[in-house]
Amino acid sequence: MPRRVSLPGASELFRPTQAAEPEPAAAPDPATTARPTDRPADPSRGSGRVRHDEKITVYVSSDELVALEQARLTLRAEHGMAVDRGRIVREAIAALLADLQAQGGHSELVRRLSQP
Repeated sequence: MPRRVSLPGASELFRPTQAAEPEPAAAPDPATTARPTDRPADPSRGSGRVRHDEKITVYVSSDELVALEQARLTLRAEHGMAVDRGRIVREAIAALLADLQAQGGHSELVRRLSQP
């Protein structure tokens, strides 16, 4: 006859390990506390590997997705850079926006969007 093993319940697994009310910590000095910014320090650069609060969905063709993946693999194989597709896209966006800001109507973005 098989024996049933008794496992701990949820209340035993998730019981508090500290006192119910910890002592209040000293308030941080507002002058020395770093504030998160809405934009990266250098707007001409992508935000890199940080936790992002905003998300968009972009639909691309299968050819565009293959080209993006090939670019990622080229960066890894030829340049030793292990980056994900999202970072490549963020860098591309940052580069185009910086070009738009610097060149205005003569930017690559305006030129491409003006084509039929």
